[in-house]
Amino acid sequence: MIRQARPEDTDAILDVWLLASLQAHDFVPAAYWWQQQEQMRARYLPSAEVWVCERDGEIQGFIALAEDYLAALFVRPDCQQKGIGKALMATAKRRRRYLSLRVYCENDIAVNFYRQHGFAITAESVDPGTGQPQLCMGFGGA
Repeated sequence: MIRQARPEDTDAILDVWLLASLQAHDFVPAAYWWQQQEQMRARYLPSAEVWVCERDGEIQGFIALAEDYLAALFVRPDCQQKGIGKALMATAKRRRRYLSLRVYCENDIAVNFYRQHGFAITAESVDPGTGQPQLCMGFGGA
């Protein structure tokens, strides 16, 4: 079931984010992700529209939308390849006609996922927090 996140979901959302970030971004030192947790809790999640995928009473993935920016789409590593990311992406597309996002160039799985869902590369940049190259991608029309 996909539903809007509630305040009591925050710890579970952060767990999904950390586990998925450590797995998908192994080219970034793990300490970086651990250090970002409080920033996520205090600033990032409260400023976004967050939707979760809950199955069997457990949050298995989430998206965060900030205006037309897909700020996050994460699925717990042990729950991947079960259609959760696809369902969350469908939710994001229903809620926004246009979406933009940034994804690390080295995260081939995510880049391919976004391409399969109609996103196109619009620019390249460097993430100031990690120094890693990233792609800016967009979907739909403004």
